[in-house]
Parts: sequence; structure tokens; C-alpha cells
Amino acid sequence: MKKSKKEPKEDKPKINEELDGLEFKINSLGEIQTNFEIDRINHFLDDHVEDKKLKNHKEKNKKP
Repeated sequence: MKKSKKEPKEDKPKINEELDGLEFKINSLGEIQTNFEIDRINHFLDDHVEDKKLKNHKEKNKKP
């Protein structure tokens, strides 16, 4: 008996309201294409994600 193949889900993941409608695609050359400007994505990441490299750098500067 063969197992029936499951169809892939087309559900979209939960996403922040600021990034609603964001889509990424990879073309045949392996380039990432998106429908948002890179600056808009970078601004969102700067506001919502802590940079681990900068955190460690700040801690080193505080030590005498």
C-alpha cells in the first residue's frame, strides 16, 4: 500500500502588521527578490531586533 501524499499547506505565517504583504522569492540565478524596499526592511529590523554584535561591543566599552 502506498502512502497518500500530503498537499503542501498554503497558509501564510503570522507577521507583524508593519510587514504585511511582504513576499520573498528566489529567482533562477539564486537572487533574492522582494516586493519591499531593502531600506524599509532594515528600518524595521533596527527597531525590533537587538544586534548581538553591538550589544557585546557596548558591554566591553563599559568595563574599566
